[in-house]
Amino acid sequence: MKKWLPLIIIIAVILLIFKWGIGTNNMLVEKEGLAKAQWANVESSYQRRADLIPNLVATVKGYAAHEKETLEGVIKARSEATKTTINAGDLTPEKMAQFQQAQQGLSGALSKLLVTVERYPELKADKSFLELQSQLEGTENRINVERNRFNQIAGEYNIIIKKIPTNFIAGMRGFEGMPLYKSDSGSENAPKVEF
Repeated sequence: MKKWLPLIIIIAVILLIFKWGIGTNNMLVEKEGLAKAQWANVESSYQRRADLIPNLVATVKGYAAHEKETLEGVIKARSEATKTTINAGDLTPEKMAQFQQAQQGLSGALSKLLVTVERYPELKADKSFLELQSQLEGTENRINVERNRFNQIAGEYNIIIKKIPTNFIAGMRGFEGMPLYKSDSGSENAPKVEF
């Protein structure tokens, strides 16, 4: 029995390492899956905003027919934003920047539209417009919440794949870090408000 003891110990150690490797791999798969699912929530929130825009534009169009350039700008920005998507399995910094740029263009066009609305008091009092504006504000808040959740989950995933000894399994199995959602360029400067 004594001559088998070293072999039994070696086999036990190998089995423990193998079990640890499987457990670590499964944990990484779960964290990566959660981050990808959260990215889908971010895209879903942006899609909700894109879905609200045609109704908003149609409502404004009835009151502000001569604001054609602004309305066309919103429609074009919406088109650009909805055709720029990222596969959750292929989140690269370059694709994330491209996605953010398209969404930033839509945000700018919407801001321009809402400034235009200020010239039409009867539109600002329209029940349909007020409801759409409220839904749009709620959606913008939802987008921010989903982006923050994505950054939290992806950040945790990015940390865990770099920690020792998990990084050995992550490297062997091809787990790569995910880019985080960053603020739009220029957002670090407070906007000037003049009355």
